[in-house]
Amino acid sequence: MPISPYITTLVDILFTQAKEFVGLYDVKLGWFTHVNPAGIQLLGYPSEQAFFEDPKRSLLTSGLSDEAWQALQEQVMREKRQELEAEIRRQTGDPFWARLELTAFQMEDRPFFLVRLTEQSRLQQARRELAQSVGRFEAVVANATIGIIVCDRQGQIISANRTSHQLFGYQDDKLIGELIEVLVPDAVGSQHERFRESFNEAPAVRSMGAHRGDLQARRKDGSVFPVEVSLSYFHLDEQLYVVSYIVDITYKKNAERELIAQRERVERLNAELEQKVVDRTHALMHTLEQLEQRQEELAKALAAEQELGEMKSRFVSMASHEFRTPLTTVLTSAALIEKYAGGDQQPQRLKHLQRIRSSVNNLNDILEEFLSVGKIEEGKIEAHPIELDIAGLLTDTVASMQGMFKPGQRIEKEASCSGPVRLDPSLLRKILVNLLSNAIKYSGAGSVVTVRTLCEQNQFTLTVQDQGVGISREDQEHLFERFFRARNVTTVPGTGLGLYIIAKYLELMGGDIALHSELNVGTTVTITIPYENHPAD
Repeated sequence: MPISPYITTLVDILFTQAKEFVGLYDVKLGWFTHVNPAGIQLLGYPSEQAFFEDPKRSLLTSGLSDEAWQALQEQVMREKRQELEAEIRRQTGDPFWARLELTAFQMEDRPFFLVRLTEQSRLQQARRELAQSVGRFEAVVANATIGIIVCDRQGQIISANRTSHQLFGYQDDKLIGELIEVLVPDAVGSQHERFRESFNEAPAVRSMGAHRGDLQARRKDGSVFPVEVSLSYFHLDEQLYVVSYIVDITYKKNAERELIAQRERVERLNAELEQKVVDRTHALMHTLEQLEQRQEELAKALAAEQELGEMKSRFVSMASHEFRTPLTTVLTSAALIEKYAGGDQQPQRLKHLQRIRSSVNNLNDILEEFLSVGKIEEGKIEAHPIELDIAGLLTDTVASMQGMFKPGQRIEKEASCSGPVRLDPSLLRKILVNLLSNAIKYSGAGSVVTVRTLCEQNQFTLTVQDQGVGISREDQEHLFERFFRARNVTTVPGTGLGLYIIAKYLELMGGDIALHSELNVGTTVTITIPYENHPAD
């Protein structure tokens, strides 16, 4: 049936008079065949002919890699329509954010996209991204496993996370607006006010209670409990805010009291034994054997306590550095964004927004590692093997790591698993992501990371080889301990939990890990995991 001339005229009017970019994109040609006048003007071309003759042809791919643009085209062809936000560049090179709508259709047996492009307000985009970053930051604080309370200069609580309310027995948000002294026992309330005034005069990152004995805190019902408190601060709009990090140490104090009681008991036994040494030599020898055994047990308990203390110190030091730096970056960048009010300062705003996103993502990664350790040690993680395509898993995982690459870095894959194997895909992916992250992070620009897989004799082997800074022999002995970091990478962000988590995952899967490394040459990590073929194989 022929197309009515009225419909043709109407379509032409809607296309020509549209206020946003409307164009017809030939998929095989890789460029547009028709674009409305508003689109030519939006992209800053002097004429329609200049647009069609543009040798760069980078309109739709300016914010995407070639692989991402190819994947997007395939998705549009499958689903017939896609909408996304993308950074577009005008003919002059100036970037702007736009809403991109792609609709697929066939015409004369050729695939085409109907493309609509609507420019977004820069301020709207910045506000949305900032709100997302702030939301992620607030989620980290809200779900922290220690109490975090923020007060103003007058000691009024303006923010308190969920753990704080649980520690002190308050319902959600009931602490907001209260003075910090409501959480301090009556006996030290006036002293605390003087201490707060002194801190306001000379704020500094410090621990409370130094040289002043144990600290006590008061719950809503009036009961008190021992705590450890660290203080930090920041300035916002020229106002001082104090951040308190609070840890309930009731269990630690109980353990210390039990340890002291045991020590006193041993001392009493020694005194009694000394009084009976003349009359009961034989009994004394037997008692001395028991005493030596108990002293050995006590030495082990003290060593375990010392190890716990050292681990806690490493954790506090790491968490203080890894949390404070991103938080400071977020606050500094947020403050700087407010100063760039002019329309010509978008690059500066984008730079600081990127710093905020990077810092919050770093905090999310740290929190994820902490949660993984907790789940592992609580026995909440189990291996669930299913039939798995190793090559597909490897390809997807490597693709997801592209954003971490330094300039010139690349990953080479050598997959030698022809058929499916039965392994836990989630645990295997986490192991692979962790190993690749380390290889990328500790290797320089232009380096190559090689990943090899091999499946034979019901055993899966994965090897990740980098050209990075390497690890000394002394440090290799401690790599699988919690919070341990090699001495030559202390300036690189990290928690020291990655290899510990990998080792625990391998225990669940019955696998082994081997590491070979040389300083300034590189590191090779090899894991082996047994598997069983599906009964249908």
